[in-house]
Amino acid sequence: MKISQLAELSGVPVATVKFYIREGMLPRGEATSATSADYGDEHLSRLRLIAALADVRGLPLARVREILALVDAPVGDPLEILGRAVGALPPYVDGDRADYPRARAAIAELGLTYDPGFTAVAQLEEALRALEGTGLDASPTVLRRYSEAMRRVAAEEVAPVASMQLDQAVTYAVLGTALYEPVLLALRRLAHHHLLVERAGAAASD
Repeated sequence: MKISQLAELSGVPVATVKFYIREGMLPRGEATSATSADYGDEHLSRLRLIAALADVRGLPLARVREILALVDAPVGDPLEILGRAVGALPPYVDGDRADYPRARAAIAELGLTYDPGFTAVAQLEEALRALEGTGLDASPTVLRRYSEAMRRVAAEEVAPVASMQLDQAVTYAVLGTALYEPVLLALRRLAHHHLLVERAGAAASD
């Protein structure tokens, strides 16, 4: 297909497609003349992935590059790669400290693994600090309720990895982390809305 068709199918403007090509984020098409090239389904899939990361997640271009690099070269320790993927996602926090006391205490209470090098630890530290600052409940009872729900979600997400090759598992983990989180957030908000509507309906019928 021509670049105009690629742009139309992906919903990405031609100028943006050309930008992604110049930046090395999207491979060049197969040249058919001095001024034109042919693009295939692999280009469309890649472009849709870039658009999903940039538009759905609203990631800065530098962060999109980080995730694409992890997908393109999934080599090394899967935990380290997943940590880098998490670090490419918001919220962005200072993860250079040696210790995170709030997160460490919460993680110990919840029976999770404390690794100060894993970005989510720093993210939890900042989240707990914000809760404290506003007086909202960040007690072990509250955190345990959230942790138990997230463990069940995580167990379902991790289950398919056992049957995958390393490169497939890393890609699945990286992209799943990046693109399923908005789904989780939306479902949580929809559940809140549903419960409030149900409660209002019950009150009206009394």
